[in-house]
Amino acid sequence: MFAIASILAVASAAIPQVLAHGGVLSYSNAGNWYQGWAPYNSPVGQTTIQRPWSTYNPITDPTDPTLACNDDGTAGALQLTATVEAGSAITAYWNQVWPHPYGPMLTYLAQCPGSSCTDANAKSLKWFKIDEAGLLSGTIADGYWGSGKMIDQNSSWTTTIPSTVPSGNYLIRFETIALHSLPAQFYPECAQIQITGGGSRAPTSDELVTFPGAYSASDPGLTVDLYDNEAKSETTYVIPGPPLYGSGTGAPAPPPVSRATTTHKIVTILTMNRSLLHLQPRLALQLLPHLRRLHPLLPLLNSASAVVSGTLGPQPALRALHAQL
Repeated sequence: MFAIASILAVASAAIPQVLAHGGVLSYSNAGNWYQGWAPYNSPVGQTTIQRPWSTYNPITDPTDPTLACNDDGTAGALQLTATVEAGSAITAYWNQVWPHPYGPMLTYLAQCPGSSCTDANAKSLKWFKIDEAGLLSGTIADGYWGSGKMIDQNSSWTTTIPSTVPSGNYLIRFETIALHSLPAQFYPECAQIQITGGGSRAPTSDELVTFPGAYSASDPGLTVDLYDNEAKSETTYVIPGPPLYGSGTGAPAPPPVSRATTTHKIVTILTMNRSLLHLQPRLALQLLPHLRRLHPLLPLLNSASAVVSGTLGPQPALRALHAQL
């Protein structure tokens, strides 16, 4: 008996202490199957549309820097991208059977600047929510939740990419939040997709968030106690995060602009206005606010100011501006 117990103890120690948790292990779309990242395998040679992640354990702090994709925000060395048609359904599959039936399901998109998401850090992107399911029926204490529905669907969740989303390169972020204990437990994973055949409805400014930043430890949807007396009769649950895509009231947000694109715009303006900078200094000064809007991180646009003041010619100024960027 002692020998058997010893063997079981050794075997248990060899297994990661994560059996009560997990994450997204694979995806499917339009008949295509995509195996996800294997967090407990060596990263060497892994190639998938999913961003790397390293643990089945939950994130419990909404300000955690890994909250975007359960990683450091970067792509894998052999990162892939799936082509997904706007209006089509994409399904994420969790490890079976997902153990946490109390909590919401959420799906986000973030458009990447440039021609690929591979160089984009998930922490720097603006995310908008395209799908959510909170308390579907019953009370907070013992009702039917989005995560319970995910379990009933073979531990999977299907989200339709809105047909109105503009075409482009995106990260898609599937998340379940477990509320069976406090603090709440976040389980997010991300994958790279290229949306084709999209529409023209950009997310509005109030629909966009960052991770971390989208959630607060004081959000009602994250502090709800399933075991207090109020939960036994409460039938309303506030899903955390921004308003759902398509329901925001803010102004349309501009598309993400890469550093290279911004540099090109500034240089184009200066180049097109060489004669203006020389012949109309006062009018040239009016360019500076526009340049600052194009690249707010430029200190005082010294290069442009130097052209206006006559201390530099246009070509040296452009080289100096390139150096600042």
